[in-house]
Amino acid sequence: MILVSGCLIGKNCKYNGGNNRNTDVIAYLKNREYMVICPEVMGGLGIPHPPAEIQGDRVIDCHGNDVTSAFQKGAECVLQIAREQNADLCILKESSPSCGVHTVYDGTFSKRKVDGMGITAKRLYQEGFLIISEKDLKNN
Repeated sequence: MILVSGCLIGKNCKYNGGNNRNTDVIAYLKNREYMVICPEVMGGLGIPHPPAEIQGDRVIDCHGNDVTSAFQKGAECVLQIAREQNADLCILKESSPSCGVHTVYDGTFSKRKVDGMGITAKRLYQEGFLIISEKDLKNN
């Protein structure tokens, strides 16, 4: 079973109500068994919701609200699904504060990216699940 960030297959679950539809991901998933996840929605954030970035060990939205608990709840929900479904691969949205695999935004809301992992990506990785981003898929 593959878990995939919903925004990558065209689901309008991105923070701003849009998506990050990725044809490479969609092509890869063809004839494969997969399940759509969105940790931010699963954690209780609405669509749309204010953009958020990781600042140290917290997740803060652009209005200064601490939304860490929603991100942690979403990560735990996805982790539970990954365990229940015995996920062999998780394809996650790069740079997202939930799903970033290699990079996240730097926490200043200046559109600068830094090396790091999103909250959900880190939990999945810590538990031994194979995680990649849409950018890794394109490179293979």
